[in-house]
Amino acid sequence: MQVHFLNSLLERCKEKDIHTAADISGYAPFEYIDGIRDKVDLFLYDLKTMNDEKHKEYTGVSNERILENLKELSKKGDSITIRIPIIPGINDSDGDIHEFAQFILSLNGRNEISLLPYHQAARAKYKRLGEPDRMPWISQPSDSKLEKTRITLERLGLDVKIGG
Repeated sequence: MQVHFLNSLLERCKEKDIHTAADISGYAPFEYIDGIRDKVDLFLYDLKTMNDEKHKEYTGVSNERILENLKELSKKGDSITIRIPIIPGINDSDGDIHEFAQFILSLNGRNEISLLPYHQAARAKYKRLGEPDRMPWISQPSDSKLEKTRITLERLGLDVKIGG
């Protein structure tokens, strides 16, 4: 949403030999992402769910563009850490985890996976803004669930860590 500012900021960082990382959702025209690639050392790329209907339900948009952009970025050989927020009851079933793995294994390159435990930090923000919490029933995943997910993904051939 702020590609021109981001591009300028990245240019300044590169001029000063500062390592750069771009934390992106992937929901932008690929030409925006492609336009900053030469200035980004690491992309932090979030995948919330592989299921398009669930993605629409919980984020309001399709994940088609997000997945296509990740494929394109991966083809170009960029350094990417794929971050998966583990959200109990939404994207943490065995089927969900296998779908993530299947998609990620189809990408070019060796991408690191970072499992992020869902947290409730946004609840205070919603309250301050007078907005309803749209997922009040969701709790943080247990450490054992995160560890089980990490082990499953590693057994399927991925490099995985827990946390950001």
